[in-house]
Amino acid sequence: MKLPWTRAIFWIGGFYDLLLGLAFLFAGPRIFTAAGIEPPNHWAYLHFPALLLLVFGALFLQIALDPVRNGNLIPYGMGLKVAYCITVFGHYFTGGLPALWVPLAWVDLVFLAGFAVAWDRQRRGAPC
Repeated sequence: MKLPWTRAIFWIGGFYDLLLGLAFLFAGPRIFTAAGIEPPNHWAYLHFPALLLLVFGALFLQIALDPVRNGNLIPYGMGLKVAYCITVFGHYFTGGLPALWVPLAWVDLVFLAGFAVAWDRQRRGAPC
């Protein structure tokens, strides 16, 4: 079964999360300063999610390499995207949140939609 669309969305998602994780891991203070955001009281609060992004980036690349064999991992990636979107949009619309996080949530919402379509098509055995 050919899955070029599925592979593409997971390649892009994997590199996106890897780059974002590396950016926050190594340039977190500069990003916070540029965005005018008060830094956390300890950088470990940023390092842990940055490292999680690296783990999920690697997961998405594994899915991209073989979507059929690794299709069982897709719901975990969808869970990450749902968790981030709920957190950001929930706090943004109910109590305010620095604007830095909102565009990232919109990007993750697009990835979530793509992952959901890929997962559904992969489960049904349809080419993506």
